[in-house]
Amino acid sequence: MRLHFTLSPNTEPVPFAYQHRLIGAFHKWLSDNNLHDAISLYSLAWLDGSRTVANHLEFPRGAKWFVSFFEDEHVEKLVGGALKDPEMFCGMRVERIEQQTAPDFGTKYKFKVASPVFVKGKMPADGKPPHHYLYNEPEADALMTATLIHKMDAANREAGKEIFTEPDRQIKIVFDREFSSPKIKLVRIKEINHKASICPIIVEGTPKSLQFAWNVGIGNGTGSCFGSLKENLENA
Repeated sequence: MRLHFTLSPNTEPVPFAYQHRLIGAFHKWLSDNNLHDAISLYSLAWLDGSRTVANHLEFPRGAKWFVSFFEDEHVEKLVGGALKDPEMFCGMRVERIEQQTAPDFGTKYKFKVASPVFVKGKMPADGKPPHHYLYNEPEADALMTATLIHKMDAANREAGKEIFTEPDRQIKIVFDREFSSPKIKLVRIKEINHKASICPIIVEGTPKSLQFAWNVGIGNGTGSCFGSLKENLENA
């Protein structure tokens, strides 16, 4: 389930590194929850509708934002929290919320990204920071695929039944390396830098597994405004 938020224009300058404020609003509306420390079966997009002014962002016509959940039980609580306390940050507030169920993407689809895709390698034995894989590194594909399969397994455990079967787990996720203008984005969230990619993602699998990817996002940190997916006008 996806929730589309329409936000009012800002009344104060919006910093470039605003993502942690989106995360804060999300958890404020959910109130007491254990989602922050659990594997993220949800994804948060970035705000849409900005323009750069000097050293900050402005949203003169307001902003669009979406949140997606695999577990629909959180939807009602988030909507209730947002309606009760619609204030977000920099003067922006929630004006409207619309729901969207997962479309049928078939068995292969090229998604656009609504937030940069962050792919983190394993922690090295020497204690150095893990490598952040980008769109031009083939190793990123296997890591993105393994992360989504891990989320499928987590969803099965939480449900206490096999929602995702072995055919669903035979999913393949790759960066669209034919895309003409990929970008590398350095994202700073609470003093930590994340090197991520802005590049379409091609997902191939069962219809159920593609809908799951659309809901929970791709790569690491989907609960921290990374890896959210949106529809593309051109099916892969």
